[in-house]
Amino acid sequence: MKDELLRKYAELAVKTGVNIQKDQLLVISSPIECAPFTRLAAEIAYEVGAKDVIIQWNDEISNKIRYLKAPEETFDTIPQWLADARICPAREGAAFLSISASDPELLKDVDPKRIGRNQKASQIALKEFSERLMSNRNSWSIVSIPTVGWATKVFPDNTAEEAVELLWEQIFKVVRVDSEDPVAAWDKHKATLKEKMTFLNSKNFKTLQYTNAKGTDLTIELPEGHIWAGGADYTNDGVEFIANMPTEEVFTLPKKTGVNGIVYSSKPLNYGGNLIDDFSITFENGRIVSFTAAKGYDVLKSIVETDEGSHYLGEVALVPYDSPISNSGVIFFNTLYDENASCHLAIGASYSINMKDGENLGEEELERRGANQSLTHIDFMVGTEDLNIIGTTNEGEVIQIFKSGNWAF
Repeated sequence: MKDELLRKYAELAVKTGVNIQKDQLLVISSPIECAPFTRLAAEIAYEVGAKDVIIQWNDEISNKIRYLKAPEETFDTIPQWLADARICPAREGAAFLSISASDPELLKDVDPKRIGRNQKASQIALKEFSERLMSNRNSWSIVSIPTVGWATKVFPDNTAEEAVELLWEQIFKVVRVDSEDPVAAWDKHKATLKEKMTFLNSKNFKTLQYTNAKGTDLTIELPEGHIWAGGADYTNDGVEFIANMPTEEVFTLPKKTGVNGIVYSSKPLNYGGNLIDDFSITFENGRIVSFTAAKGYDVLKSIVETDEGSHYLGEVALVPYDSPISNSGVIFFNTLYDENASCHLAIGASYSINMKDGENLGEEELERRGANQSLTHIDFMVGTEDLNIIGTTNEGEVIQIFKSGNWAF
């Protein structure tokens, strides 16, 4: 039974996630712990016509050794050949499948400044690659596979073996692999997200007002020409793909200078092997002017100080509290999962696809229209069971979008 579900999951990732095309190159980024699944995904990709499959392995234990032992200057540059390993296949039209499965607290003993410097160097070196993915020039998808370090954080009261099996159960459920026909289940789910997206786009909202009992009181202005997206994405060539599996969100971009008030986190944020928890962020005219964190303050500080654009928001995403991941009652300590259990915002770059004709606009024009530019894009969760969101249209109509954490329409 487990082998059958694993194959279904790998097929879903390859055929629906990245939707590999005949004679297309597939690049898989994978932790070495996830090798069996990664090899299965490669096998399926070849079976459906992939020209070649390149696997880029990573080892978080080796990464920790590097962070602890390497000289300081190591973290300020990324070798060009390492960046080219992503950029060159992207230019050839490759699809990219990433497996997100890290130990949430592996790097808690590492100086956050080292992590921040390395992340910034990587973001600079891979700017072209990131822009290609954020504008859907290449198909891409992110999935997750249980690892011991991750599973035992999620289920600390179980043995390592039990924790891994419990995490598998949750993953199979929330990505709909346990259904009789996962592809059909995803088709139905995409249609539901499209209904919400269509309604939001029809209303042409000017502002969104967020409030809840945690103290969130945030007004987000949306720019003219903003577009809500969700579920399936499409490359410039019209190939459908699912960027995140699971996905429960409908999202757009805020006006860079139009965010005011305070927002409180609702779930921990796993960033670079560190957890940031119980934090708040205050905005004035779009810019982050202050923030607090009970845990991981220095890591949050390194995110905000990545560049000028990381002082602003780049994404607004709506996810109902009554959704499969949220209803599981599990905190995954993995942004791919936790962001799809909760309304979230993102510090940093906007997606050009969320602006009318955005994929055809340069950075200066996008900025002029209100889209934020940054090297980074970090989601953080703000949705709660009592979150209310009131939208006001450009015509002055007031509409309740979320009531008590869920869709109000």
